[in-house]
Amino acid sequence: MIPSAQQDQNLAAIKAETLIESLPWLQAFHGKVVVVKFGGNAMVDEALQKAFAEDMAYLRWVGIKPVVVHGGGPQISARLAELGIESEFRGGFRVTTDETISVVRDVLREQISAQLAAMIEQSGAETVIMSGEDANLFRAEKTVLDSETGPVDIGLVGEVTQVNPRIVFEALDAGRIPVVSTVAPTIAGELLNVNADLAAASLAVALGAEKLMVLTDVPGLYSDWPNRDSLVSEITTGELEELLPKLESGMIPKMQACLRAVQGGVPSSHVIDGRTPHSILLEIFTVSGVGTVVHPK
Repeated sequence: MIPSAQQDQNLAAIKAETLIESLPWLQAFHGKVVVVKFGGNAMVDEALQKAFAEDMAYLRWVGIKPVVVHGGGPQISARLAELGIESEFRGGFRVTTDETISVVRDVLREQISAQLAAMIEQSGAETVIMSGEDANLFRAEKTVLDSETGPVDIGLVGEVTQVNPRIVFEALDAGRIPVVSTVAPTIAGELLNVNADLAAASLAVALGAEKLMVLTDVPGLYSDWPNRDSLVSEITTGELEELLPKLESGMIPKMQACLRAVQGGVPSSHVIDGRTPHSILLEIFTVSGVGTVVHPK
């Protein structure tokens, strides 16, 4: 049996080794922007929320500049149900009416952003809550789905087409962590519900981010789902373009976001299992990392 003093020394040595292992990444990412798309199970599990908030505060205090972008499908559906409004989906998109867009906006900002920002601040870092409406951060255009019978109107749903990142840079320069919810107006001022994965990619490009990190509920990208042996640790943009049409529908917007970010100049993008506590730190600061990384061609 190992004496307790020896156990303490062994544990201390492991901690020291972990800290030293992180040094090259601390040097590489110091002062750089990292955009994190928060979602999946991490968004609804309190323990995982806390771990995520601690990761964001940690990044801030070691000199990295995190920006958090989030959606909120489950919470929006729950709130609509409370109001007696049925959730309808077409082609994977939430049909968003004049009645539901205000619910979407309020749930994203007043519930999810507020709760997440509070947890990050409890972990020791200052935050700023913002949405695509604020200071022209996002501009969007309506999405119309194509089908065999013609265009399908899904209401007030769109995709970010322009980004004005000034208020995000101002927050980062002040040492705060932006927490961004994804609604965005059109040029005419009509408010749209936009995909958070793709919005995060657009923001990462506009900020000149070093990484885009997308939290999911799977260990990474599978090239042949549901074959568990087909997990991909690294993939190029060219390889991903070929694979994209064959992916499971829920994974497509996440991998599209990773693809667009890297094609737009972000050096790497990552899909990470948000069910693993502190997965953000594991991906950034360890040799092996976790999840799937997308590199340029």
